[in-house]
Amino acid sequence: MFKKNLVLDASAFIGGYVPEKECNFTVSEITDEVKDLKSLMIMERAIKEGNLIIDQPDEEDVLKVESSIKNSGDNLRLSNPDKKILALALSIKKRKGNVNVITDDYSIQNALKILGIPFRSILTPGISEVYNWKKICRGCKKKFSENYLEDECDICGSPIHKKRFKSSKMKKKS
Repeated sequence: MFKKNLVLDASAFIGGYVPEKECNFTVSEITDEVKDLKSLMIMERAIKEGNLIIDQPDEEDVLKVESSIKNSGDNLRLSNPDKKILALALSIKKRKGNVNVITDDYSIQNALKILGIPFRSILTPGISEVYNWKKICRGCKKKFSENYLEDECDICGSPIHKKRFKSSKMKKKS
């Protein structure tokens, strides 16, 4: 029988997904993001019954994710647990073959499209296009590197915000 390996983001539990088979994976950091009682009970029961495995990604996959999201600008929007979920999906795909990520997080979905990993959402329709992100001054429109830490433009003093751009390279739809 064909097994589908699922990597679960916190939004999977928050959206009501109940792991009922042994092929569900997440990272330990996600357990800290699940706070509401119902979602926490679902997650804890799945761990206790062996239907959810807490795993860690391979270091080379963490580096691959960092490189990919830096190019797209998603590193401006993704948390460390988000990055670990992405890296775990790559690691599970490498170790076990078939993998799918369950998440309603649009930034994670964007990165998954870039990485070529399928996903599905629970409560949202999900994304249909890949976007890149840049830091831009609201006033003079100067573009800043992702490493620029100030909230204001060094030229005109206006606030800096993250702006999305359609990617010129669209991966196949998940």
